[in-house]
Amino acid sequence: MTNQTWVLRQRPVGDIKDTDLELVESPLGELADGSVRVKTIYLSLDPTNRIWMSDADAYLPPVGIGEGMRGGSIGVVTQSNHLLIQAGAIVNTGLSQWALYNDIPGDMVNVLPDIPGLPLTAFMGPLGATGMTAYFGLTDIGKPQAGETLVVSAAAGAVGSMVGQIGKIHGCRVVGIAGSDDKCQWLTETAGFDAAINYKRENVAEALDRHCPDGIDINFENVGGEIMDAVIARLNDFSRMPLCGLISSYNDTEATPGPYNFANLLMRRTLLKGFIILDYLDRFPEGMQAMAAWLAEGKIHYETDIVEGLENAPSSLERLFSGKNLGKLVVRVSQEP
Repeated sequence: MTNQTWVLRQRPVGDIKDTDLELVESPLGELADGSVRVKTIYLSLDPTNRIWMSDADAYLPPVGIGEGMRGGSIGVVTQSNHLLIQAGAIVNTGLSQWALYNDIPGDMVNVLPDIPGLPLTAFMGPLGATGMTAYFGLTDIGKPQAGETLVVSAAAGAVGSMVGQIGKIHGCRVVGIAGSDDKCQWLTETAGFDAAINYKRENVAEALDRHCPDGIDINFENVGGEIMDAVIARLNDFSRMPLCGLISSYNDTEATPGPYNFANLLMRRTLLKGFIILDYLDRFPEGMQAMAAWLAEGKIHYETDIVEGLENAPSSLERLFSGKNLGKLVVRVSQEP
């Protein structure tokens, strides 16, 4: 049996190029005691993949040159040397490699429950790291209150779409910012946002004035740049700003200027807190219980953007930066058993 693994060959400069990663075939060795061999079914594609390819000082060490690319995945156990995990179990691998197979210590994987009527992709969306990022970022840092105004950038993305719906559950007025009319329509008609702004054809500052006449109480920030600047300028006193991502700058080759309205965070006494979902691992059961209940009640809607084939993983990552995806972007590496 042979494995296929995407290996980092050089650090990208700007956009990811075809020569930055290489799909390498290698033989599968003996499985260590206490480990499981997992065949990847779904591979998660996330903006943080681009961060891990660089040598910037970040919350995790960068992927080394010559090492397998890092990512989250769901797969089926094909061989087990662990007493408590059987072959055939469907598991969340945590952070493994962009590979057809991963050999992982059994204590490091989580066996997923079989919930009738719930597709496996839900564990990459609302019941996975995506949903937990939205849940804890908004509820723990944003602290939404009924009647407040919540603005979400990259609102049609995996995290942003969840954030807005959780905000609605808490009684907020929710305004999303996205990159197409179709996405904006999905946000208002399916996800229940009160308003949506197409930043590619609207003046965001003017649209925010129109849709947020009483100012902004919570800014769930995924993008950075000019859009973040426009939101910061309209924050209310004692507003909160969970900082989840800055995707607009991840491919920049020079220092990113701004934000130019940074002083308003002081004047408005805004709480700005960056967070990484790894900070909340021990609280995942709490978040999953809440999200599962809302899913069952029909209060959470989600989309999964599926790309076919491990060979298409690097080229598909671009969809996150161009805004082509709707909802959670995953690669289907193999068929569900």
